[in-house]
Amino acid sequence: MVLLDDVAFSKQSWQQRNRIRTVRGLENVVVPVKTSGRLGQRIDECEIADAQFGRKLVGSLRASYGRAPFASILLDELTSVATEGAATGRLVELNCALINWIATQLEVSTPMLRATKLDSSGRRGEHVASICDDLDAEQYLSPAGAEDYLLEDRQAFDDRGIGVWLHVYDHPVYTQRFEPFLPYASALDLILNEGPKAPAIMRSGRREARPLGSRHAGSELINAKEMQ
Repeated sequence: MVLLDDVAFSKQSWQQRNRIRTVRGLENVVVPVKTSGRLGQRIDECEIADAQFGRKLVGSLRASYGRAPFASILLDELTSVATEGAATGRLVELNCALINWIATQLEVSTPMLRATKLDSSGRRGEHVASICDDLDAEQYLSPAGAEDYLLEDRQAFDDRGIGVWLHVYDHPVYTQRFEPFLPYASALDLILNEGPKAPAIMRSGRREARPLGSRHAGSELINAKEMQ
């Protein structure tokens, strides 16, 4: 899995925010980033604008999940990860710290590599295809939200003989701290509410990947698990 940290930062995107489940519903937690005079800065160049953000993030997590079933076991460790990541002052370090912790809790052992460790070229799909080429990948599994631009840049993958597949996922229902159940919160919500059951619940939503350009599942589908 390549963490794409060498592309332009997009303000008010998932690069700097996520949702937690509060008593009021789903609420965004946003990492404040310095943007003035920094148009076009890359993700790995982004600096956290508020030196106290780590403390504020921990406060938000404890307010919403302090009484979650597995908070007493996991919240202190998560607090350390979040505060240490934020203390670096770099968005990418905070994100990677949280991603690695979440991956451990969800028993995800897929090797991870930052794109900045590679020497890939190009923009958009050409850049992704170049990364795949650098890693000798024959298949690329993408979030479905990237389908439009991947279709526009499909030739970059075809020229390299790389197949492109789109991730398909049906959100499972699990026990949340508050009712009713609201999907599409951060994976932290699942982990703190379900603990050791979280990996199996997360994987239960996986479906067969679909080929790029097909809006519905068909005979060409392959199991995404085969591409791990």
